[in-house]
Amino acid sequence: MHRFYLPPEQCRGPVLTLDERESHHAADVLRVRPGGEVTVLNGAGIEFLCQVKDVRRKAVNLTIISQKNTPPLPCPVTLVQSVPKGKLMDLIIQKSTELGVARILPLLTERVTTHLDDAGAGHKSIKWQQVAIEAVKQCGQPWLPQVLPPVDLKQLLSRPEKWDMVFVGSLQGDGRHPREHFNSFHGKPKSLALWIGPEGDFTDEELDAIRASGALPITLGPLVLRCETAALYALSIVQYELSF
Repeated sequence: MHRFYLPPEQCRGPVLTLDERESHHAADVLRVRPGGEVTVLNGAGIEFLCQVKDVRRKAVNLTIISQKNTPPLPCPVTLVQSVPKGKLMDLIIQKSTELGVARILPLLTERVTTHLDDAGAGHKSIKWQQVAIEAVKQCGQPWLPQVLPPVDLKQLLSRPEKWDMVFVGSLQGDGRHPREHFNSFHGKPKSLALWIGPEGDFTDEELDAIRASGALPITLGPLVLRCETAALYALSIVQYELSF
């Protein structure tokens, strides 16, 4: 079953029309044909089972057969990820989408080698959001995570962001296993943020500022993990703990 993405505002009425990008993929790459069945995800918890009505390169029309609604996870998780070099951020976004993250907040810190002006940050944000779209189509995740524009640490700490629980990966020996923090929390958190540093980790000053904002240091074991491995490993642990 091929999957396509349409934002919620384009999913009104009994007939859906794929945008030019998705139509090209459907018509020229996947070669869907009238009468076939496909799935459309709106990124807001709704999955439509559709029948292909007609196929054009720039506009594939689909008739809705049925829809399935999936509620959001009870505790949305925000990944605050320091931007790694190269295309590693694409991998992190792709895999964290599969792991059910609700938001991805790219962070520019002292040891981040990527330098972005406002235009560059906007371009990256659009590109990374498309990576998340392709990931939900691949894995069938009904909720599309929001990929926010990159910000520096000072900007982020000055925002009125509030989470019930905040973790930061720490290599300084003061981290506890995430389960210990969950066990000491009264009830279940309704929102959670996870901070992961860049290659070379956060500086001591940055880590102190993050902890001062309320983040709880966690350990990811005795080995020093690459930043992309740390992000996905930590997300897996957090989602596992939240599921019980």
